[in-house]
This record gives sequence, structure tokens and C-alpha cells, in this order.
Amino acid sequence: MLSTIKQVNNQDFERILIKTHLINFGENLQSVISKYVSPHYKENDILAISEKVVSVTQNNMRHISDVKVSLLARIITKFVKKYPNDIGFSLPAKMQTAIDISGYPRMILAVIIGGILKFLGKPGYFWKIAGNRVSEIDGFNPDSMYPYTEYAILPPKNPKATCNNIEENFKIKTIIIDGNNINTEIIAKSNGIILDNGTLRKILIDNPMGQDDEMTPFVLIRKR
Repeated sequence: MLSTIKQVNNQDFERILIKTHLINFGENLQSVISKYVSPHYKENDILAISEKVVSVTQNNMRHISDVKVSLLARIITKFVKKYPNDIGFSLPAKMQTAIDISGYPRMILAVIIGGILKFLGKPGYFWKIAGNRVSEIDGFNPDSMYPYTEYAILPPKNPKATCNNIEENFKIKTIIIDGNNINTEIIAKSNGIILDNGTLRKILIDNPMGQDDEMTPFVLIRKR
């Protein structure tokens, strides 16, 4: 197993990457945790899980053949921020998936109000107004492993309950994160975790899980 050290608030945290097989749609998440995580877990560790793998095990996805790209999606993608190391929402099909979830009226409102606020120096409101956690949508990434290149992975269902179920069944404190090459966000955490979201986010801000073919969707956080 690979591990790295991250210092946050003058405290060293080891991030232990746990490699798995290519987890397929509909696999049982708790069985995967039992096989790969339980043998390496130590008391007081925190398990960080990629939200993508949670959604994959929930069959919570959409194939690109089911996406009918609209003019609105093509227009919006012309104005979204582009990143050199991540596709973000620069693909019309991915933006269309967000539109389908939020609905056209709300997305148009997000474009108008978000655009005005961005012009006034207050970026980021587009996604807040769009709501429905659409900023968490992943997928359609040509750099990902097949078959994920053909799927949009939607936000996981009931992430808080998922974390609590893992903690209850395995006695492993758990968080679900949305990590990429742009940012890392804490989506949910189990009730037994004392660390605040800000500290957890700093520990994982560089997305140690990776974005390509690493197959390390689990990270154990261990205070040194």
C-alpha cells in the first residue's frame, strides 16, 4: 500500500491508499470494504471513500447514449471555467445531465443570477442556485478507465446514512468525499467523527485517491 503524510494544524496525518479491483456497477459496497479495508484498519482511523464508487455500487449513473444535448447545455459550457488538468463541466453531455436533474427553469435562473453575481465578483453561485448537488456529477471523462468513460456518475444517494451504516457494521468512522484535480469537498461523515469538515478537507485537499487508473477509492486517515 502507498501512503503519504499531510500536515494540518501542526499535526501529521498519514493517508493510506487502499487498492482494489475495478469496482463494477451494482457491487455490494460493504462486501468490498470487508475485503479490502477491514484487514488494514486500525482503531481511530477514518475511512475516506470516493463518492464515485458509492454511486457506482448504487447503480446511480447515466449512459451517454441516454443524454440528448440541448442548445442550453452547449451555451453554458462555453462560459464555464476551463481547467488544464480536469474536464470539469466543459463537456455539453455532462452539463446536460445537470440540466436534466435541476430542470430547465432552475438552470436558466442559475445562469442569469449566477452570471450577474460572477460579474460583480461573487463567483460560485451558479451551482448553488442549480442545487440538487449537480456539481457532484462525475464522468464522461475520456481519461478515465473504461467503461466509466461512457457514464455520468450521479451524486450518491443517502450519503449520510451510508457513512453511518459502515460505522455501525464495521466500527469504522467514515466520510464520503468528492475529490478531483480541482477541489475536494466532504459530502457526508458518520456520527462518530470528531474532526470538523474543514480539517478533513485540508487532509485530503490534494486528492490522494487520484483521477485516472489508480483504483484506490479508499483512503485510511491515521493520525501520526
